[in-house]
Parts: sequence; structure tokens; C-alpha cells
Amino acid sequence: MRSFFASSVLTLCSFVVAIGLFEVACRTIVDTGMHYHLEMWKYAVSLKQVAEEPMIGHKHKASKEALLMGANVKLNDRGLRDPDRSNLSGDTTKVLMLGDSVTFGWGVPQSETVSARLETMLSRDADQSFAVINSGVGNYNTAMEVAWFERYGLDYEPDAVVLNVFINDAEPTPNYSDVRWWDKTFYSRVVLFGALDTARRLTLGGVDWKAYYKGLYEDGEPGWHAMQESIERLAALCRTNDIPLIIVDYPELRELSPYPFSDVSKKIANVADKQQLTYISLLSAVDMAMPEALWVTAPDPHPNSFAHQLFAEYLAPRLLGAMSSSNGSLVRDIDKKSTVAP
Repeated sequence: MRSFFASSVLTLCSFVVAIGLFEVACRTIVDTGMHYHLEMWKYAVSLKQVAEEPMIGHKHKASKEALLMGANVKLNDRGLRDPDRSNLSGDTTKVLMLGDSVTFGWGVPQSETVSARLETMLSRDADQSFAVINSGVGNYNTAMEVAWFERYGLDYEPDAVVLNVFINDAEPTPNYSDVRWWDKTFYSRVVLFGALDTARRLTLGGVDWKAYYKGLYEDGEPGWHAMQESIERLAALCRTNDIPLIIVDYPELRELSPYPFSDVSKKIANVADKQQLTYISLLSAVDMAMPEALWVTAPDPHPNSFAHQLFAEYLAPRLLGAMSSSNGSLVRDIDKKSTVAP
């Protein structure tokens, strides 16, 4: 009996030591600062919190900072990855960018995001001061972005609003709750479950990623219905406040030519047309590039700094044109020597 007890204790101690060593290995060896699952977990734990409004789901914490996926992320006192805008002059044209991790600039320095680049390009090309406000939050869908705008967006007194759309924006809004202590603490848990999920997909198969994305936009899908309804509400709110609204569609970067989601883009364009909104597809900005050259890392096809540059160069003149046609006084002069041909 004593031998069995001693053996059990020894086995338990060995298990605890093994788990401890695995945790240490995950923190010191696996965590290179570029491990996608770990970095996304750090983002959720260090910079996000459950929102008071269920339709928003989660939001950024105010005045926090973290190094994530090789890029420093600094949030202002409103929880946005954006500079302090308290001292803007009265003649500055404010463009509010709604979006998810692509707009947020996952894995990209703040100064190299589409929003930051656009601010420089628009101010130069229109010969007037622009502030392009980045309100992107990772894991938002369109419904959450619109709910955020309905609660906070008008506080920024935007002169124009850009709804940045990515193909997963038709996913349903999850139910969020506070993160449990063990989910906040153990690197090993993140690494283990990430590896198990990858192994499951490789060995047991799963829904093909292209089929999954296309399936989100089937008639009757609740997320697609919520996305359309949210765009309708946003368009109505912007019309009421005389704010131009532009929809910008970002391509999924794993396959570009031929692009497998042209039918989805057409559906989004039709929604924009129904609401009499300008729709701009950014596929042509990158479709001649090698997809891998546009990714943050090989396992993480978020757009990298080079992709953000291509997006911004393509978008800047088209955004100026859209804002000018929506409101002739919004943009006084468009520089015809733009770096990108129309």
C-alpha cells in the first residue's frame, strides 16, 4: 500500500514538474515574439476588455502599450491605436476609419498602417490638413464596428467615415465574458491548444477556409444578415449627420489571382449600391504581387507593412475623389500629380 502511495506521489510530482518545464519552455523558447497564437493571446489579455455594450462585445483598454507580433502597440486615452487628437485645428478634415485587425494594423508599426499613411498622403495631395483616425479593433466584425460607431463615433465629429471590410466580417458576434485566471496565466495552455487545433485540422480535416468564408455570405446566414442590417443603420446615421460614408473592401491575401472571393465582393458592392454608398475594392492594389510578400509571417496572412503601403497608395486618390463628390466643400483641391493613376 505504501509502495502504491509513494508511486502515485512520484507520478504526480513528475507530471507537475513536466508541466512546469513545458511552461518554462513556452515562455523562453517557443515565445519568440512572432508566435501567432501567443501574440494574439497577449493582445487579448493585455489590451482588451469586455465592453459594457453586448453588441460591441469587447474593446481596447485605455492608455495601454504592448509589443505584439514585432510591432509596438500604443493605445491612447480612448483606447484607439491613434495619436492624441486633442489639439486638432478647426480646419482639419477628420476621417474616421472603422475596421478590425487589418485596420488596426496587426504586426505593423503604427506609423506604417493604412490610416497613418493615408493621413500623410491626403494632407499632401489635397493641400490641407487631414486626421485619419484609426478605430480598428482586432476580432471585430461589421456589426460590432457599427455598434461601436453608434456609441462613440460621433464624439469624434468626423467629416467622413470609412467602413473597412474584410471577408470574415460576416461572422456572428460572439458572447464575451471575463478571461479566467488560468487563461490569463499559462503560455503552455495557449501553445498546447493551438498545436492540438492544428493537428486536428491536418489529421481529421475540417471546413476548407475558402468554403468557410463563402459560406458566411449564403442567404439566410445570421452574420451576413447582421452585416447588411448594420451597414443600413450606419448609412442612415451618416446621412442624418451629413457625413460621407465610403466602404473599402480589403482582399484576403492567401490567393489573389484568380481571386476566389469575387462573388463575395460583388455581394458587398451590391449592399453599398443599395445604400447609395461609394464602394472601393483594394484587390487591384495587390493582385499582381506574390501573396507571401504581403503577409506578416508565413502562418499569419495579415497584411504587412508593404501591403499597407500598396493599399494606402491605391486608396488615397480614390478616397479624395469619393469625399469630393459627396461634399464639394470637404476637399478643396485634389493634386492631379497623385502617385497612383486612377
